Amino acid sequence: MNPAARWALGAWLAGVAACVAVIARTEFSTDLSAFLPRSPSPVQQVLVEQLRHGVVSRLILIGIEGDTPERLAQASKRLATSLRASGSFASVNNGEDAGFENDRDFVWRNRYLLSPTAEAGRFSPQALRESLEEALAQLASPAGVLLQRILPADPTGELIRLLQQFAHQAQPRLQSGVWFSRDGGRALLIAQTRAAGSDIDAQERALALIRSSFEQAIRADAQAVAGEAKLLLSGPGVFAVTTRGRIRHDAWRLSLIAITLIAAMLLALYRSVRVLGLGLLPVVSGALAGIAAVSLSFGSVHGITLAFGVTLIGEGVDYAIYLFTQNAPGAAPQATFELIWPTLRLGVLTSICGFSAMLFSDFTGLAQLGLFSVAGLVVAVAVTRWVLPALLPVGFVVTAVAAFAPKVMGLVRAAPMLRRPLLVALAVTAAFLLMRPQPLWSGSLASLSPVSPGEQALDQQLRQDIGAPEVRHLVVVHARDEQAALQASEHAAMALRESIAQGWLQGFDSPAIYLPSRAMQRARQAALPAAETLRQSLQAALKGLPFRSNVFEPFVRDVSAARSMPLLERASLQGTSLALKLDSLLVKRESGWAAMLPLRGVTNAEAIAGKIGKPSDAQVVLLDLKQEADQLYRTYLREALTNSLLGAAAIVILLFATLRSPRRVFDVLAPLAAAVLVSCGLLVVSGIELSIFHLVGLLLVVAVGSNYSLFFDRQAPSGQDRSRTIVSLLFAAVSTLVGFGLLAFSKVPVLSGIGSTVGMGAAMALVFSAIMSRKADTEGAYARNP
Repeated sequence: MNPAARWALGAWLAGVAACVAVIARTEFSTDLSAFLPRSPSPVQQVLVEQLRHGVVSRLILIGIEGDTPERLAQASKRLATSLRASGSFASVNNGEDAGFENDRDFVWRNRYLLSPTAEAGRFSPQALRESLEEALAQLASPAGVLLQRILPADPTGELIRLLQQFAHQAQPRLQSGVWFSRDGGRALLIAQTRAAGSDIDAQERALALIRSSFEQAIRADAQAVAGEAKLLLSGPGVFAVTTRGRIRHDAWRLSLIAITLIAAMLLALYRSVRVLGLGLLPVVSGALAGIAAVSLSFGSVHGITLAFGVTLIGEGVDYAIYLFTQNAPGAAPQATFELIWPTLRLGVLTSICGFSAMLFSDFTGLAQLGLFSVAGLVVAVAVTRWVLPALLPVGFVVTAVAAFAPKVMGLVRAAPMLRRPLLVALAVTAAFLLMRPQPLWSGSLASLSPVSPGEQALDQQLRQDIGAPEVRHLVVVHARDEQAALQASEHAAMALRESIAQGWLQGFDSPAIYLPSRAMQRARQAALPAAETLRQSLQAALKGLPFRSNVFEPFVRDVSAARSMPLLERASLQGTSLALKLDSLLVKRESGWAAMLPLRGVTNAEAIAGKIGKPSDAQVVLLDLKQEADQLYRTYLREALTNSLLGAAAIVILLFATLRSPRRVFDVLAPLAAAVLVSCGLLVVSGIELSIFHLVGLLLVVAVGSNYSLFFDRQAPSGQDRSRTIVSLLFAAVSTLVGFGLLAFSKVPVLSGIGSTVGMGAAMALVFSAIMSRKADTEGAYARNP
């Protein structure tokens, strides 16, 4: 090994060690803000906050079915008791009264500060008499037991109204003391995790706890038949955990199959385990360099970037194949690489041009992907260029090339006969894509959903049975401080109540329900009458009613105390499940405060938006989160397409500057353009909506395919060298087809989208390069070196 090779090997080992050291301290995130613009709008911030920390993102919908209603009810009670005792859930509700003692105590003590009906007219003799008559009628109802207990201190019914207001969702029917579905065949629960919905590890632990607690609840029933009762789970956290599990399962399973097949093929080709191991060095080195580069530049590596980047770095597998299979008998590996280096260098540069356009993206996720790919490809080709020749066994030759070469070259020479049919196919494909009425690219975020139709149907059914919120429409208030946000929320609530009366929506939630503004609390205190005034009003209201005159003295005492009690602050809610709900609806930002009012059952969003109005000291807007999510995705896709076109323009400029021949540039680009066009056509004909995943796949088709077309354009020194070059392209294409083609069978959109696109596109890039090659080129009639 010469000194230069030793320096190269030492530099490579030092680089690998440095990358490992950086990666050891790297933070891998799944934060959705990485896929927001670097300067997100307030609307985009609200969208991500709801996805990450919103109440809806923390909900787990639970169903128990498959047994008698009595046993299902017992299982529901045992499960709810176990989950409440675990401390992992902010609330667990199954229709029982248990578990909400702190909430009821808080509401009871502060009912006159919280109640929207605490107005001066509420305590007049006439209003008090109406309340007493209503209470008298309800004493004989099922709620009479509770009412009889609280009536002396709350004859106006503030507690019951507040509890009804807090439980604003439609309630399931009660059976045996717990919630059941309409048909009585399924017990229902709803749990709210303390952990954020974006914390997938915590959500996974919560689901495991639910499952283990359910098993214990079933075992505790001596009469239950093992395996009869069935647990059903749904919700955002369930989907996130399930999707991550599927990605891991499919990625590992399909990758293992692909690695096994590719390794078997290359081992049969190389007939050397050592050479097979050497062929993996560029890929491993490139992946390490990509992760380290992103970590140093951005501070963390996003999980999606890592998944995409490892897939994109797969191009590095081809570099070793080109070197090993083109090494001629008796030739030094370094000399062989010097022959193919100009063409391979140009191929790498075209790939870098395609991916480097992403570096300037306003979306951090795309910029990370671009940097990962560029750094990885540069390191992969550098390892192939300077490290592998020094490590390759002396005299190593792929003997199988001689056996494959005659048949392969025969096919290559015959391929140009398909040029006219190919041109017809390209024309038909282009016409089909241009004339179809639907957009080529899907603008809906739902097209990326990994949730199966069956899971979506179960989620919809459980939500309808439980009455769980489906937050699509949201009133968002932006204000300078917390109190201004609460006051604006109260102002918006008045308009929303009018909208309910108009039938435009069914209900809403608001942070001011749980923490009224100080101004509102003071106004409610001012509306409370003095003790003597209230006694006089009560005496007048009680005339002719069967109540003793002194039975409501606790009511007088509580109202008198509420007149001077301290105002509620955020800290007042600590220890209740209402605190978490308030924290998710009232958020502090760098520019001020934001309050969110989720709407339920919206039927006329435009009318509601016009009704809300805009206070002078706050900004109030009605958002359609589905529409905003789709708009954000369309913006993301549009920028990715724009950057891809800029990358394509850079590739054209690079080829013109290097090849200095319009004809040769056309020869290189035509197969790539044809492969991209036909790939899009076949995907669309198959009923697949093109997404951002397919775009990334097309970028990789260009990156991999450019090597094929460039090597076809390159004139080899001899016919044997030409044969070895074409055979190396064949094995590189087969490895790409196997590696990515298997991903097409995944049920996860990110994997199937990239796999189907790259597997199909790379194969077509090779075939089209052979078809579109000039006849003289395939026979080695003239020599030229780029």
